[in-house]
Amino acid sequence: MPFEPPANERLLTLLERVAGALERLAPEALAAVNWASSPAYVWSAAGARAVERLEAPALDLLRGIDSQKERVVANVTRFAAGTAAHDMLLWGSRGMGKSALLRAAVRDAQERGPERIALVQVGQEALSTVPSLFVELGRHDRRFLVFVDDLGFEDDDLSGPRLLRSWLEGGVEARPANVRLAVTSNRRAIVARSLSEQDDPINPRDAVDDRLALADRFGLSIGFHNCTQDDYLAIIDGYATRFGLAWQAADAIEWAQRRGARSGRVAWQYIAELAGRSGQAV
Repeated sequence: MPFEPPANERLLTLLERVAGALERLAPEALAAVNWASSPAYVWSAAGARAVERLEAPALDLLRGIDSQKERVVANVTRFAAGTAAHDMLLWGSRGMGKSALLRAAVRDAQERGPERIALVQVGQEALSTVPSLFVELGRHDRRFLVFVDDLGFEDDDLSGPRLLRSWLEGGVEARPANVRLAVTSNRRAIVARSLSEQDDPINPRDAVDDRLALADRFGLSIGFHNCTQDDYLAIIDGYATRFGLAWQAADAIEWAQRRGARSGRVAWQYIAELAGRSGQAV
């Protein structure tokens, strides 16, 4: 008859196997980061990760958004210098350079003093952990632009807008003085157009008012609108000149027509196509 270990030994072995399985399933812990040295960071539910190179286009390549560029760069420059600056909402058409402009403005400020400012990108899945991020950033003698890209809320989400609103203005978990928020969204009010006043059965106005109030909390609310054909061709010309690429306006227009849109993103995709045809990298 085979030997059977005592019941307590079998239980201990089972618990060890369960513990080992849980350790293998658990996400790998992120190493502690140095908040003073890197140009950018990514904040997730697991913690912070340093980004050693901030990828961003040169400011002079961002065309067709001159007034938006002037306001964003001025605000980021003031913030990096330690003077009064606004939280920013960049809203409007897809592909018109909202996030690219934020990255480019931060990198431009870093060229005059890399230790003064850093960009911290937060995923929407980590929004509930932002208070912990604020506590951490508040301990450091550096300025941080906390960036949430392509922000949007589900129709039945009331807690998200209220939480962000408290961070922006006067809540108990408001961001520290060395932090500013920058958010991009496809809509000015960060609210779906289909939202009805019946979303909240207790108070029909709450679902609308909370999200509109959130947009009002940003000191700068800057719109990005559809690209005209002239702007689209100007964007292409800037990139093509930078990379030494020959191009034809008719070909560029046809490229946009096949995609049903004109934007900075479509212009860059056309530049990538030109570079591929000529056998060079961009």
